[in-house]
Amino acid sequence: RLHATDVTSSSFRLLWPKLLSQETGYYTLEYAPAAEPARKRTQQVSGAHTSLVLRDLAPETTYEVALIPESNVHYFPPQTTRVTTLAEEISPVQVLISESGPRSFHVSWAPVLDSVVSYQVLYGPLPGNSAKVLEVDGRHNSTVVEHLAPNTTYLVTVTAVYRSGKEKSLSAKACTQEGE
Repeated sequence: RLHATDVTSSSFRLLWPKLLSQETGYYTLEYAPAAEPARKRTQQVSGAHTSLVLRDLAPETTYEVALIPESNVHYFPPQTTRVTTLAEEISPVQVLISESGPRSFHVSWAPVLDSVVSYQVLYGPLPGNSAKVLEVDGRHNSTVVEHLAPNTTYLVTVTAVYRSGKEKSLSAKACTQEGE
């Protein structure tokens, strides 16, 4: 009967039936990642409550949750449930082009997330359809694009590839300087 709603990558709301009142006791809430029970956290909740939001959780993690009614009147068995947080899918929110020269420029992006395996930097001259791709490790947030044509506008698209297989992209334009 204990269940979760409003699940995100870092939080969820627990709901439970009214078993206690302010006068008859309180609840002890215990929760931990199912894979790491030793990381259990405990919280006390007033008997008047029938819901609580848990925050600062890890994304894509299954939590074992136990609600223990501590009553001075009746015995209530603990209520338990399992809740899995969502994957953290945030696209790159910024793509910055800097240090532009005739044949290269520097591309950087933010934020850098643990859930990203790699970034793909796709670039090609505008107008045109001859794009090239650079693969960048997920721990890095910048790269240098080289061997470009001078005085040319490029479309640069940074795609975050998540562990879940999903992809999110953001584009920016870059211009190379005039050559010698």
